[in-house]
Amino acid sequence: MTDIPYVVILGGGFGGLSTANEIRNSLSSSQVKITIIDKKDWFMVGFAKLWIINGTRTFENSIGHLRELEKKEINFIQDEILSIDIQNKNIQTKQQNIPYNFLVISLGAVLAPQKIPGLTENGFNLYDHNQLSEIHNRLQNIDSGKIAISIMGMPYKCPPAPFEASLLIDSMLRKRRVRDSVQIDFYSPAPITLPAAGPEVSKEILKLVNSEKIVFHNSSKIKSVESNKLIFENSEAEFDLLLAVPPHIAPKVIYDSGLAKEPGFIPIDRDCKTPFENVFAIGDVTSLVVTENMAVPKAGIFAEGEGITVAKNIVSILQSKEESELFDGKGGCFIESGRDTASVIEVDMFSQPKPSTSISAQTSKNLSNKLEFEKERLSRWF
Repeated sequence: MTDIPYVVILGGGFGGLSTANEIRNSLSSSQVKITIIDKKDWFMVGFAKLWIINGTRTFENSIGHLRELEKKEINFIQDEILSIDIQNKNIQTKQQNIPYNFLVISLGAVLAPQKIPGLTENGFNLYDHNQLSEIHNRLQNIDSGKIAISIMGMPYKCPPAPFEASLLIDSMLRKRRVRDSVQIDFYSPAPITLPAAGPEVSKEILKLVNSEKIVFHNSSKIKSVESNKLIFENSEAEFDLLLAVPPHIAPKVIYDSGLAKEPGFIPIDRDCKTPFENVFAIGDVTSLVVTENMAVPKAGIFAEGEGITVAKNIVSILQSKEESELFDGKGGCFIESGRDTASVIEVDMFSQPKPSTSISAQTSKNLSNKLEFEKERLSRWF
């Protein structure tokens, strides 16, 4: 190791990018060395996937290239992480061993469709970027029948996204003038639409989907999928096209290193520290419990906020300062209506006496703000 402290960040998503940029904005490359490791060489704001599905975007026009980080003196390694050796402060990838002084784990959640028997053979994964253009083609060619959207595990990334997907699909079918011949059913294991946002916001989202004749089926816990049939714990339902949000788990390397227990996530507090010295964890790979039955939602905006918190804490340690930052738990998500408007769900997870959430009216300005949100991140981080 050189004398320059070395920060290694596992994962180039919202959390990893905000951490790296925030540290680099405070300290030069002669004061701290930063490396991001990710097995893919691109970053995408998650909601762009829905635009690829409805055909208003291409994959190429929705990504930032992680190699561009080099011009900010943030090192990028495209590689697969094989093991995290916390005792010896070392990361082993397929190609090399990488020692660290500070470790930030922001590997995200892994989609696990294999956990639901029959899903891979009989349905599409709404969150898998490799399936987006095929989903788009199927939606362009469906003229009648039943589309099922099914959340198959909790928690999952970006809680409003499947509801947005249902609204954008409704809009696609309306434009093709086939909406009246296609039924859209939405199945969730939860009793309300968005448990993370509470009952009031959930009611507003239910109103929004119901207004487009999308039928919400609550407490539908999936057991398995057959050809054109969903098997729930207490019922069955038929479909012609299935778009699923599969269960989410942490990457295998997290369980192997003992940082989390299967099938859960890394438990953290508001300082985003793990029990190990100078090892932090942020974003979808973590679970930050707020109340007995509520945790910080898995969404990019929260990973970004946690990343900034961790960056400030690392900078503090490097500058031998005492103060320690806590993650403020504030964030917002857009929910697009399919009618050229969007609303914003605002969340303050640590407000007292209980978490507060609100949802704004649907406006076209919110839709432009959503586009701006993506553009701003891509230009700031790359």
